[in-house]
Amino acid sequence: MNIQELLNRTDRFAANAGCRITEVDTQHAVAEMTVTTEHLNGGNVCQGGALFTLADLAIAALMNSRGQLTFGISNSIMFVSSAKEGDVLRAEAVSVADHHKIPSVEVRVTNQDGRLICHVTGMGYRKAVPLPTA
Repeated sequence: MNIQELLNRTDRFAANAGCRITEVDTQHAVAEMTVTTEHLNGGNVCQGGALFTLADLAIAALMNSRGQLTFGISNSIMFVSSAKEGDVLRAEAVSVADHHKIPSVEVRVTNQDGRLICHVTGMGYRKAVPLPTA
């Protein structure tokens, strides 16, 4: 089973939030989500936690793409513009440094028009164990 299928099946939180991985290799990963009414906050825009979950799934896919269990240890998010109900969001993670222990990535979350919604940076800790398959 490849990393895309594995994480789409085992990352239950992201799946329940409507996020799914659509592309992944050792240099980049893409996760997508359509903003629904369940994603909206009190201001009627997409809640920041939903945006972070989408970006975090792309980070997880990229950092775990080599098959070694990797956990996030530091992330930072900058909100640039609001996403609204019906927006189709795309989180593209690219490798900044694929260090054997401490990889780092950057993620751009954009909407269907290419408008930047948020920017996320992440660092992980790569363990010396294989990624679990269940």
